[in-house]
Amino acid sequence: MRFEAITWQRMAERLAARLETLAVHSGGSAPDPGASGWQRVGVDGAPAADTGVPAAALADALRSRGRPALVVPAAGFLRPASLRFEFGREDVDSYLGAWYDTGALWREVFGPTDPGGTGRVLPDLWDPVTDRATRSPYRELAPGGVLIVHGPLLLGHWFPFDLSVHVQLSAGALARRTEESERWTLPAFARYEAETDPASAADVLVRADDPRHPAWTGVRER
Repeated sequence: MRFEAITWQRMAERLAARLETLAVHSGGSAPDPGASGWQRVGVDGAPAADTGVPAAALADALRSRGRPALVVPAAGFLRPASLRFEFGREDVDSYLGAWYDTGALWREVFGPTDPGGTGRVLPDLWDPVTDRATRSPYRELAPGGVLIVHGPLLLGHWFPFDLSVHVQLSAGALARRTEESERWTLPAFARYEAETDPASAADVLVRADDPRHPAWTGVRER
């Protein structure tokens, strides 16, 4: 597998262009914000990979082309602490299968951007600090816009991404960049790599051991 050095900004521009091509091939007209339908992008990676950076860069690149974009962090859809910590605060199985409210993501984020949907997306649901509902208002994503969901463990749930990106860290870099209090999650990400194989599942693979100098495979043809 060949990797090419790139910046987050250049990658975002190339992804934005790719989304326009995909929209045109599917019968839409991506550059026109009034075009019907939405596209969904997933930016997958461990918290240490800081997926919010490429997600924000892509949103900026899309908006510069006149396309609406909405960034939704998966971290805003954690389950209540009573469910996350049912088997302890550092249970790897729970982290993999019970920490994120995938049902709410389907209902409040992906459902509204399905064909015939309303475009009214809930940007977050639960605040893990206060362990209360955020009560955030719905956001209107205009027809022809792009929804960008970023965060960990996204590629094992059959989410309907038109384009998916996996930001990969080597085991050493992941350990170095993960906060001490969160290093108990490292076995969970090792299992995710082994069981889901996000590097192969994603349309775009990015290596970001040094976040200042990412490298990518380009967009794979599927």
